[in-house]
Amino acid sequence: MDQQIGDGAGRAEIAGPANALVAASELLPASTPELVAEVDAARTYRLRARSTNTLRAYASDWRQFQDWCWGRGLEPLPAGPEVVATYLASLARAGRADSTVTRHVAAIVWQHRHAGLPPPTAHDTHQLIADTLSGIRREQRARPTRKKAAIGAKDLAGMIAKADGLSTRAVRDRAILALGLAAALRRSELVALQLADVELVDAGMTVRVGYSKTDQEGEGATIAVPAGKTLRPVAHLNAWLQVRGGAPGPLFTRIGTKGEFTLEAMSDRSVARLVKRYARLQGLDPEVMAGHSLRAGFLTEAARTRASLAKMQEVSRHKSLKVLLGYVRSAERFDDHAGAGFL
Repeated sequence: MDQQIGDGAGRAEIAGPANALVAASELLPASTPELVAEVDAARTYRLRARSTNTLRAYASDWRQFQDWCWGRGLEPLPAGPEVVATYLASLARAGRADSTVTRHVAAIVWQHRHAGLPPPTAHDTHQLIADTLSGIRREQRARPTRKKAAIGAKDLAGMIAKADGLSTRAVRDRAILALGLAAALRRSELVALQLADVELVDAGMTVRVGYSKTDQEGEGATIAVPAGKTLRPVAHLNAWLQVRGGAPGPLFTRIGTKGEFTLEAMSDRSVARLVKRYARLQGLDPEVMAGHSLRAGFLTEAARTRASLAKMQEVSRHKSLKVLLGYVRSAERFDDHAGAGFL
């Protein structure tokens, strides 16, 4: 993604399809250092309009769209509405969820705008893209969905115990499992945490979450995590911090192939693989487990133990109570059952 400024001839240019900002040379006859810096700042602010995780997903989605187009002799940039609609149909046929298909549309729109081109949705006079999306959503929502299973506190305690020993990987994995459930974190939020986001306090710790799926503007939230007596998230995190040290950077880092410590950030996929691995060791079905199982586990346990919706929302940061009510209903499904007295 080429975003260089300066062509060696005293003019500032913004190259590459990732930016649609006007070149500084078009603003003034001769660019100045101040103008170059301001154009560079404008580019930076524009990229910050989306979170790092969103931009990473968009880049991956765009590459997939390019490959699909080129494999069929089609032009990805600019792309016509009929091309995009057909691509969305191919994603649906491949089993992609409607939310994923919708994100691919957003990625295509994003790339066109950053190339200074009108997005396909802007001149879709026959509503090909919108109608195709609606059809995909209608078909998929008519099917029964198989959500990822929640991991309860008892099973998580067993998974933590399976991460046995004092190796760098085992210490890190115990901390990830415990904190992931205790703070109801998404896998993307876990890997985005920085060392500075965690503060140890008398009652446990606080965790600062910045950008997230439901907080694209990055207002952030601070989550309280008790020390705990069973899962002991604070104790497990403290053990990891003793290994990690105090260098600034990602809280949870990648472990090398030989078990060596690194300061490189983990990927969110590695969290999903980690959860599946320990779920299998615990005797759970890894096919229904994922990184989200930790977050779902917190909400399920909180509902089961009669936590208030307000307190659940404090930790989960859901914008709407609708999703939280789903966890409560699931936990209370057999309570005071209408058929309990005669079945």
